Amino acid sequence: MMDACDTSSDSAAGFLTMVEDGRHGLFGGYLLLSRNGRPVEFHCTAPVKPNRAQEILYGPTLGEYLYAEQIGRTLIAQPKSHVPVVYTDLSKALAVRHYVAQTVALVTAPDDPPSGELSERQWRLDGAHQETPVMISMQMGAARIEVLSEYDGDRLRLSRNLELLGPRFDLVEPFRRIREAIEEAQAGGKS
Repeated sequence: MMDACDTSSDSAAGFLTMVEDGRHGLFGGYLLLSRNGRPVEFHCTAPVKPNRAQEILYGPTLGEYLYAEQIGRTLIAQPKSHVPVVYTDLSKALAVRHYVAQTVALVTAPDDPPSGELSERQWRLDGAHQETPVMISMQMGAARIEVLSEYDGDRLRLSRNLELLGPRFDLVEPFRRIREAIEEAQAGGKS
């Protein structure tokens, strides 16, 4: 794990995403921001690449295992600061909610389809033979935010966190920062 900045404990929200690199594997990034959008902490992983045996044995559950259990849970455990809500832009990472105490919310941009619709950019959030989870959806500006309905209190914690952040807070933008930071770290490692 890399600790790029650690300035205070005034974290308001966490943002979790992953970048897939065909050659190296999957990189995870977790950015904690203050309510005014400034970085409080940043953590990222070394690349994680499943071997062929894992691909075969995990089958359709491999994505959830990598995104949620291996990368997401590890990153969320790293910070010195605690946040009540972790936002992700990847439906596979939403399953990290099963492993952490924080509310985990899926943020989708206006041009993204709802999580209930299948598309090339979305994955199952459930195990191979389970029912599709029920999602609770909210809107903040142009972004749609969804949480798993099975966790009591997540909707209330999410509402409170959105109030804290305020209506002008762009929930989609931090994911771009994380991706750029990971790409920068990769480029720096090649020098």
